[in-house]
Amino acid sequence: MSTKKQNAKMIFSVASGNFLEMYDFAVYGFYAAFIAKIFFPAQNDFISLMQSFIAFGVGSLMRPIGAIVLGVYMDKYGRKKGLVLTLVLMALGTFTIACCPGYESIGILAPIIVVLGRLLQGFSAGAELGGTSVYLAEIAPDHLRGFYVSWQSGSQQIATIFSGGLGVFLHYCLGDEIMQIWGWRIPFIIGCLIVPYIFYIRRALEETPEFKSKNHQTPKNLKDIFQNMRQNVFIVILGIMLVSMTTVTFYFITAYAPTFVNKVLHFTKLEGFIIVAIVGLSNAFWLPFSGYMGDKIGRKFILPVAAFLGVVSAYPMLYFLMHHISFTNLILVELWFSFVYGTYNGVMTATLSEIMPKNVKVLSFSFAYSVAVAIFGGFTPAVSTFLIEKTNNPSSPALWLTLAALCSLVASWIIFKKGGIYQKSINYRK
Repeated sequence: MSTKKQNAKMIFSVASGNFLEMYDFAVYGFYAAFIAKIFFPAQNDFISLMQSFIAFGVGSLMRPIGAIVLGVYMDKYGRKKGLVLTLVLMALGTFTIACCPGYESIGILAPIIVVLGRLLQGFSAGAELGGTSVYLAEIAPDHLRGFYVSWQSGSQQIATIFSGGLGVFLHYCLGDEIMQIWGWRIPFIIGCLIVPYIFYIRRALEETPEFKSKNHQTPKNLKDIFQNMRQNVFIVILGIMLVSMTTVTFYFITAYAPTFVNKVLHFTKLEGFIIVAIVGLSNAFWLPFSGYMGDKIGRKFILPVAAFLGVVSAYPMLYFLMHHISFTNLILVELWFSFVYGTYNGVMTATLSEIMPKNVKVLSFSFAYSVAVAIFGGFTPAVSTFLIEKTNNPSSPALWLTLAALCSLVASWIIFKKGGIYQKSINYRK
């Protein structure tokens, strides 16, 4: 097998599990309104939907814990073993939600079981993304590291396209009424059915040469772990800020999009899923393209420029859409956010892997990313719903997008300033 084919096979094998992670998270976000009525019945739709989105966000709160526990496991026992374990845990969480009876059948146990399923998914996702990114970074040639790592996010976009396309198909074939009663469970069940195949190909992965070389000292106990984290706390904080724009923008244009399009803009649920599929296709182009360009012209230019575009354009774009509502304008605005997100994240993930300390690389990467998701991204649907309800301004979620982009802009400036963290990094100095 040629080197290119072998590398492509490894990228596919690693990123496939990341596909499942995003697929499961996206499906919950897409069907949040249905899940709200089945598991979180309340006196009005706003409270019911908020409870459903809070359950979505609670899963993100488990990410930092999963990042610590599973990140340490990967740094100590290997990337391959950790990636197999995260896959199993994610599948269990998805299966729990897919098979849980509704509130009318088992009462308060129903929302409790759903939340437990989300917690298990969040725990798994805490290290899945970091493990995938670090694995890809460690097998990549120096001149293509950004391109390789961009496929971590690229696999998530394929999941978005697939889940959005599946939503279009199911709504077209079954209709909204049947989808609300039981059809929403179908995408969750499909997620469970593809697990054996992903498990099979992940078991065939080889450990990365860098990990096998053991040319770094791995912490031996909790005291060593936390001491190492304290020594690198500034880098971890910058990592959290760096990820904030990625996670908020992504959840806004994917997981929250069907609800926003239907509840706020009053398009049909089918049109909401069409938008998600379009966004996924756009993301799938911009992410690897940006990763490749970052390898060629440097990440120092692309990252702060994309963050700056996020800061200055979020509110004007949503304001324009709300005052000129049409499906064409909706597509244009969503594609703009997709461009900003894809351009930024295509180089951000590789940058994050390059600045993290080598001996706790998966732990530090996963923890920074997970905390950002817990603080910013996972609660984006809930924050957006709350802002619109309390301000009576449909453009108000842009304030959340702008705050996240501003955090990322500051972090990117600090990381890339002359003589700064990026130049001093010993992980992947070119």
